[in-house]
Amino acid sequence: MTPVILLAAQKESAEVTDWAARIGWVVGLGLFVALVYWLMREGWKWRGTLQSDLPELLTAPSDPGEAKLTMSGRYHGSTTAGQWLDRIVAHGLGTRSRVRLTLTDAGLDVVRPGASDFFVPAGALHEAVLGKGIAGKVLTEGGLLLVTWEHGGKLIDSGFRSDHAAEHTRWVETINSMINKRETEGAR
Repeated sequence: MTPVILLAAQKESAEVTDWAARIGWVVGLGLFVALVYWLMREGWKWRGTLQSDLPELLTAPSDPGEAKLTMSGRYHGSTTAGQWLDRIVAHGLGTRSRVRLTLTDAGLDVVRPGASDFFVPAGALHEAVLGKGIAGKVLTEGGLLLVTWEHGGKLIDSGFRSDHAAEHTRWVETINSMINKRETEGAR
């Protein structure tokens, strides 16, 4: 027989003879994965505790007025303004979800099925820009609508992605024009 045929006829791996060692390694690896998961969960809860000074989120008024813009898409989270990796988890702001945004003269209504809804009054809106990332989500340039707003004396950036990304520019223009109009009227 040629050497090539002999190599093909040999077994591919040795038979397991030390089952106790194998089971020990599998159990050890499972415990390690469980420990890492538990530590990540505790870190998330600790971050929420550190951010407990953030007041409860506002809910939409009973009559917010006529909708200027509406959008459906995804809510990707909120961070401390200007620090795109400092995720805010208090009051459910760290929970990603589907979203339905409605902009009215009263403010921005954020409806999230399966997560806490919240409302940003028009007076709390500071800026809207097109961005490419927020904690845990990076997209192409302009792929994310970032809205900066104030709550409890803290500036917050919230990231949204529309099901139709072409809408983002219109949202930025409309929100910023509302802010400019408010500032102009306040200067009088």
